[in-house]
Amino acid sequence: MRDRTRLLVALGVLIACVVLAFTAPIPSPTEVREMAVAAGPAAPLVFFCVYAVCVALPLPRTAFNLASGLLLGNVLGIGVALAATMASGALGYALARPVGTRLFHRHLDHDAVRAVDAKLTGGGVLGVASLRLIPVIPFAPMSYCCGLSSIPLRPYLLGTALGSVPGTAAVVVLGDALTGQTPPTLIACYAAFALIGGVGVYRIVRRPASPAAMRVTPDGLTATRPSE
Repeated sequence: MRDRTRLLVALGVLIACVVLAFTAPIPSPTEVREMAVAAGPAAPLVFFCVYAVCVALPLPRTAFNLASGLLLGNVLGIGVALAATMASGALGYALARPVGTRLFHRHLDHDAVRAVDAKLTGGGVLGVASLRLIPVIPFAPMSYCCGLSSIPLRPYLLGTALGSVPGTAAVVVLGDALTGQTPPTLIACYAAFALIGGVGVYRIVRRPASPAAMRVTPDGLTATRPSE
């Protein structure tokens, strides 16, 4: 009964996050600037907290990256945005993990589910980093998927860090937060990141899954750690 209660609570939190993401208003750059001015010297910390929580809900991460550059400048903006990205990724992973261990792994006896889990888990850092590089893959839903899978926290976070640095830096430096338009240079960066990420995903998909990655222990986690 206790496990069922935990599962229901976790599912409720995830559903509430998705509903909130579609209904919550996204502040404009002017509103974000006003909030930062009101926060004073604590603006970087306040922005970090808002970014980490909102992106885990999931609200669009690009909007917060744009605001980070506008409010904090390039250097500090990139640093705060990356730190908040990691915090948000860890939060999304943690929210989905109870559901993964209690619900998702019950279906690992199905070949299709086990194959997908083996590819993601076996891909390790390269797999997560490649997926994070592809701009069209939403940040928070991917965090949830990784939380549902058997991939351990360490390679997940490392892959998230490596895959998020190029896109985050490009948006903070090249993005136009005032007009909301996407400059051609940033579009070219997106295309390059997507190509690199696609190559990485292709390599993971084509790589034969090891027997250890396909083997599931009684508690639902893979028998060995994925390659990093």
